[in-house]
Amino acid sequence: MFFTKKKAIILIIICSIFFILTYNDVKSDEIKEISGHALIVDGDTIKINSQKIRLFGIDAPEFKQTCKKTYLTIIFFSFTKDYPCGKISTEKLKNKINNNVIKCKILDIDRYKRLIGECYKRNLNLNSWLVSNGHALAYRKYSKKYVPNEINAKNEKLGIWKGKFEMPWDYRRKK
Repeated sequence: MFFTKKKAIILIIICSIFFILTYNDVKSDEIKEISGHALIVDGDTIKINSQKIRLFGIDAPEFKQTCKKTYLTIIFFSFTKDYPCGKISTEKLKNKINNNVIKCKILDIDRYKRLIGECYKRNLNLNSWLVSNGHALAYRKYSKKYVPNEINAKNEKLGIWKGKFEMPWDYRRKK
């Protein structure tokens, strides 16, 4: 059988149509939304129905991470102490969720096979709430969406912004 230009074009068109049809079938199997009672893993990761979900666009202090806050200032001298900011971030998220049903809009899957999503308690965006209250940072490497929330928390000295801390991504790199 001899290939002509016309036969080659028809073959390419048929292959393209087949690819488009099968790609949409595969894509439709992806999880778009998940809801249920959440188990809190840390300040930016939860589990719903055994599915691990990393909160999109934010990064909270690691569970074992400590931060520093001033407890006494005398004239020019400030005394600081370490406190478990990672544990506090986790506890704040746990208390906010308070065993309510959480709904997450799944946006992606990361390299660790975790779902990446924006999660809500009723109409409250938990990702935004964590950053707005200084319990997490805007993860600029992946999104700029929560940068205004972070700037406001920093200006108001909320949560970790009350003291000094190492960026969670820098803390992880050292471990």
